[in-house]
Amino acid sequence: MSALRALDPGVGAGVGPGSATAAASGPPGGPTLASGNLFHPISSEDEEQQPTEIESLCMNCYGNGTTRLLLTKIPFFKEIIVSSFSCEHCGWSNTEIQSAGRIQEQGVRYTLSVRVPEDMNREVVKTDCATARIPELDFEIPAFSQKGALTTVEGLISRAISGLEQDQPARRATGETMAGKIDEFIARLKQLKRVDSPFTFIIDDPSGNSFVENPHAPRKDDSLVITHYTRTPQQGDMLGLKTEESEEKSTDPVEDLRNEVLQFNTNCPECNAPATTNMKLVQIPHFKEVIIMATNCENCGHRTNEVKSGGAVEPLGTRITLHITDPSDMTRDILKSETCSVEIPELEFELGMGALGGKFTTLEGLLKDICDLVTRNPFTLGDSSHPDRTEKLEEFSQKLDQIIEGKMNAHFILDDPAGNSYLQNVYAPEDDPEMKVERYKRTFDQNEELGLNDMKTEGYETGLASQR
Repeated sequence: MSALRALDPGVGAGVGPGSATAAASGPPGGPTLASGNLFHPISSEDEEQQPTEIESLCMNCYGNGTTRLLLTKIPFFKEIIVSSFSCEHCGWSNTEIQSAGRIQEQGVRYTLSVRVPEDMNREVVKTDCATARIPELDFEIPAFSQKGALTTVEGLISRAISGLEQDQPARRATGETMAGKIDEFIARLKQLKRVDSPFTFIIDDPSGNSFVENPHAPRKDDSLVITHYTRTPQQGDMLGLKTEESEEKSTDPVEDLRNEVLQFNTNCPECNAPATTNMKLVQIPHFKEVIIMATNCENCGHRTNEVKSGGAVEPLGTRITLHITDPSDMTRDILKSETCSVEIPELEFELGMGALGGKFTTLEGLLKDICDLVTRNPFTLGDSSHPDRTEKLEEFSQKLDQIIEGKMNAHFILDDPAGNSYLQNVYAPEDDPEMKVERYKRTFDQNEELGLNDMKTEGYETGLASQR
């Protein structure tokens, strides 16, 4: 008698309709859990070994059923715990397996090339955390989506077919188009069961406790490739394991600064009341690090934010030209440093460096800030304003609104001699067809404005020694 038949005589002989194992739902004459040579037969010395019985709740009729547990060994693998539940009230039964050992040092991946029908009869141990895949169908059974199963390759496919067919009548009744697509996929799965064409079956288990039978053991199986690999930190977290890297605290002060919001006391620029400024180091993808500072005054409600470059002045200046052709361009992230000027040729508009300060916002947000800066200028309002100037400002505001709404195409130019400004490339890492980035050598006047002409970075020790 095999170990599983000792556990539950009904398994392999046609269990009740509630069986949750894929193999039990296979076709008549197909592979069953008790068939084959997966389990080590109980010898005469172990005749007194009996499964442990536990009274437990039936999830089908909510009566009391019986769960039987048995520790058994798979040849050329390891020990597992086979559990079987049966309810005498409603006839519902269920079987599943759990590894009797600990989580292995490495994960394991079994890649089986199924070429002949005999390969469908290979026994498979699939744990809860294992992923089963058939690349030819782009089919995957994710980890933790099913309980651990002791079945065959055909049993796993049969179980998938049963799960997909379960809700098909309801889908057809509601007239869903998805029902037809699922029927096509089920037909492809049934073709795999007949092995009409070769396919690849993969079991990937980070815990290292899954298994695919080698019928030629201890000889090598040319159809089966076993790969042991080191788990990733994400897989370790999924299994509830703490890696050494996660236990060790970062000792890099720069890394600590990236993960911390610094606060320092200051005065509100509007009411001069005590306020708090928050400062955070942020990494912009495909660019560099910047420092974002935000001040919020609880006394008068005034709020300001400013962005400063977290790096040095670049060797070359940067000129970014964006052709605005679609309203979606307004959502691009933009970093305008305090040394950057803005130009819109279609509006004959130019904003010099220093205006608006440093900002990290979207293109729409920057254009609205420019509109507020121009239209709310105190020298252009009130009784002293000239009518012609007021009309020009209204016309400028209307055209700017049209650009923001996508009704007018325009060119938006960022010119930063320090090279610390940025405009998001939505096609990154590929080139953006609507955006042009130019690097240029700064003029003497631009270096003068940045204070670079009088800055000596090489050989300054000699000059200090001579002064002493």
